Amino acid sequence: MSIDPNFAASRERTPVAETGLDVDADYDAWGPVEPPETLGVHGTHVAVDFDVCTGEGPCLENCPVDVFEWVETPGHPASEVKAVPVDEAQCIDCMLCVDVCPVDAIDVDGGRA
Repeated sequence: MSIDPNFAASRERTPVAETGLDVDADYDAWGPVEPPETLGVHGTHVAVDFDVCTGEGPCLENCPVDVFEWVETPGHPASEVKAVPVDEAQCIDCMLCVDVCPVDAIDVDGGRA
């Protein structure tokens, strides 16, 4: 299962501060968000579907501008860590994160309604 490219139109927006995750960033998540099992899509320009992400990290390791950081997601069935797009504004649209994601959990600028 991959990220829904229409997440911004089909899901409700939630500020990350309201998700219950310990993230030091200001971005939107797209629900439903019901921790720990359902975490939604995090980010808008660089969006990661936390319910699909398996926490393997090639996006974080290969991003040339350090858009991602790890966040703990204890109790999530896919993985207990996720690569969160804490600095979407740095994204240069190289699409490397999309290309290296083994589960197609990332969308860059596709969340437009």
